[in-house]
Amino acid sequence: MTSNPSPVHTAWIGFATLAFSMGIGRFAFTPILPIMQAEGLVSIGEGGLLASVHFVGYAMGAWLAGRLTSSPRTLLFASLISIALSTIAMGLTNINAVWLLARWIAGLCSAFVLVIVSTYVVKHLAELGRADLQGGVFAGVGGGTALAGFACLGMMALATASWLIWLLLGLATLAAAAVLFATICGRLFERANDAGTDGDRRASLAWHLVIPYGAMGAGYIIPATYLPIMAQQSISSPLLFGWVWPAFGTAAALSTLIAARLHKSYSNRQIWIASQLVMAFGLILPALWPQIVFVTIGGLCVGGTFMVITMAGLKEAHQITGAASTQHQIAAMTTAFALGQIIGPLLAGWAYDIMQSFTYPLLLGGIILVISLAPMLTSTETSDRPIA
Repeated sequence: MTSNPSPVHTAWIGFATLAFSMGIGRFAFTPILPIMQAEGLVSIGEGGLLASVHFVGYAMGAWLAGRLTSSPRTLLFASLISIALSTIAMGLTNINAVWLLARWIAGLCSAFVLVIVSTYVVKHLAELGRADLQGGVFAGVGGGTALAGFACLGMMALATASWLIWLLLGLATLAAAAVLFATICGRLFERANDAGTDGDRRASLAWHLVIPYGAMGAGYIIPATYLPIMAQQSISSPLLFGWVWPAFGTAAALSTLIAARLHKSYSNRQIWIASQLVMAFGLILPALWPQIVFVTIGGLCVGGTFMVITMAGLKEAHQITGAASTQHQIAAMTTAFALGQIIGPLLAGWAYDIMQSFTYPLLLGGIILVISLAPMLTSTETSDRPIA
């Protein structure tokens, strides 16, 4: 079959790909971490190290994604299969070195998938005049996160061991990769032979986007790694604190659909700035009042904005760069985002081991989120490119 998929089919491909690559490959670790901790397999600090190694892989993947010349379609499916196998590996052994390697592979391949989907699916929908479906694509991250969260909640209720949870989620990802491979058709992930002008190829990076995008990675990742543990410290029942992570994922999924409507009245930059301020509030609130109610509200603020910022940021990258420079700009932003994610869990885990509290990392993350908006607020760079 050589015809291109329909816009709705394209959006579903993007949704499903991100749901499994990010929702499971990247975020399933968060709801499983309290179970692993209760089983005596890891400490909070060791969990932070596993998270950071994952994001080292993510940073490397983001950097490489803008430079690889292999077929995007081949790289996409190789990445999905690698994510599935690395997730399965987490359940087959308790050897820490294997866990570190598995999380690194999952991070590397998650970045490949995000850059490919953000470059090709978003662009394809815009060219078809269906930018309204882009929110549905990015809802895949939250949808997959919520799915993994509800699965972990149900398995916690059944007192399921962490190794079995890893195994089941990995097998589900492997099955999804097979279905997607049979579903994707046409030239959706084909490279353009000669996209853009020479001016486009020489375009420099838009650092006023890279800096706040990287700060967002450092800020949001603290609750995105430790939110269930923060909730567990307030209330010990897994049937109660376990709801925090599915709520986080559900907020992420719904937020992108709402943001897609906001784009009719507000610019990418306006949505990004407002969302980053809400995220900062979501970090500061539980830092000052660490009770379950405020932890939950903070989680909803972060879960409800991190994918909105991702979507607005990537769409802004499409708008201000030429076709030949878009993947380079997106890769740079994703690299900065990943570097923030490496620092966040390490510092938060280290601070917790010393002070038995996440207060100071949360406060610092909230402040950085606000300050990092300065380059965007002072930049006047705009574009009338018709990709929105």
